[in-house]
Amino acid sequence: MEEDTQVTESAAAAVADTGPNEPTLSLGPPPELPAWAADLPPIVQQGVTFAMQGIEIAAAWLLSPAAWSQFGLLIVAYFLARYVSGKISPRIEKLLTPAPDSTSIFAPALRFALLFLPLLLPLLAYGFTAIGEQVTRSIFGSGAVIAFGKRVFLFLVARIFVQQIIQDGFLKLLGKYVLIPIMALYTLGLLEVAEYQLTAARVTLGNISFSVMDILRGVIAGSILFWLGSWSNRQSADFIKRQDEMRPSIRELTTKAVEFMIFGIAFLLLMNIMGINLSALAVLSGAIGVGLGFGLQKIASNFISGVILLVEGQATVGDYVELDGGEAGTIVKMTARAAILETYDGRWIVVPNEDFITTRVVNYSDSGSANRYEAEFSVSYDTDINKLPALVEAAVSKHPEVLDLPYPPDCELRGFGESGVDFAVEFWVNGIDDGPNKYTSDVLFLVWNCLRENEVEIPYPHRVVEIKGDIRTRAK
Repeated sequence: MEEDTQVTESAAAAVADTGPNEPTLSLGPPPELPAWAADLPPIVQQGVTFAMQGIEIAAAWLLSPAAWSQFGLLIVAYFLARYVSGKISPRIEKLLTPAPDSTSIFAPALRFALLFLPLLLPLLAYGFTAIGEQVTRSIFGSGAVIAFGKRVFLFLVARIFVQQIIQDGFLKLLGKYVLIPIMALYTLGLLEVAEYQLTAARVTLGNISFSVMDILRGVIAGSILFWLGSWSNRQSADFIKRQDEMRPSIRELTTKAVEFMIFGIAFLLLMNIMGINLSALAVLSGAIGVGLGFGLQKIASNFISGVILLVEGQATVGDYVELDGGEAGTIVKMTARAAILETYDGRWIVVPNEDFITTRVVNYSDSGSANRYEAEFSVSYDTDINKLPALVEAAVSKHPEVLDLPYPPDCELRGFGESGVDFAVEFWVNGIDDGPNKYTSDVLFLVWNCLRENEVEIPYPHRVVEIKGDIRTRAK
């Protein structure tokens, strides 16, 4: 109980008012507990003690003329702030609101500043209350009540900031369960008491000892740091991806390097905030090294293969590739461990980065090179095949995606089939003949129309059936 008394008196010293004519926020020596509370747990007894002290302070304030005068000043400060806020808020809003179609570089900053307009009322009330506190202290030598009211207005600032201004879900959650409770304890003068108790409670893990306060500080700081890291990573990635003069592989490599750097700095800052000596992690680092050597070889191999891919640029996001194992698709994402291929039927295939290094990969999109395809067809043996190649080549050339370079369409004789003469027309296009692009289908339509316009017959299989003997005899 003696230790609890010291904690109470330490907290009271931070909020006490030394004015001789009014009651202060000093909790003073703890009152004697009633008999019914003697058997309660210590933490409940502590709460009863604080409640009794709060009742004593409230009763003293209610009977003090100086306290009533300060209550009056608080009311005047609030209504004055409300009046001033009502007058200047519309003008500030009109001054800062940009035009709806404004593309000025200042427009986003002005819109962001307007989000803080709801804080004007409690901030003005806080400012007017601070002025009233100085006046009362200079005249009467006291101001505990008005100082308490000032902290209440600061609590309202934090509450409005969390509820109306913060838009990010994670930050709103952090403000709701961290910032507002801290401000509530500060308003009631219990922040130092809570800090003392949390610092006194310790958790030991091997040779490392933490106080509960250190753990909470680490959780809060870590959450903020890694949120800032994620936000910075998104902004830097968007900026790097807009640099069209850089090769796609270099953009991906730069994005990954910036990501590792940002989160590495965040980790070091977190260790420094928690007061953890990095040398204490040497044993853990050694264990990770052993695990990497035995159990994480594939992960390390895929990570290094991913770096090599990004540096060499042989396969990057947007390329259509086909691997030896039959996997084929467009690379939509490259991670530290694997590349993700998206097929034209909507499936995603996760391919380890190592497969791009150790197996043969066909890249249909490397350096934007064109691809050659062919469409096969047959004509009747009655056709004058000497005139046919020129007709078909001219028809295929009309397709808007068919290229003249490196070679124009080329109709070739492939053989003499059972039912007709076999031809194939070769053509070059930029892209893959799949998904949204159906080049071969379009070319076959052009060939069909060309043959119909020139009255060229497209054969179909003919079969000669020879029946030996008398049909009537067989029928019997």
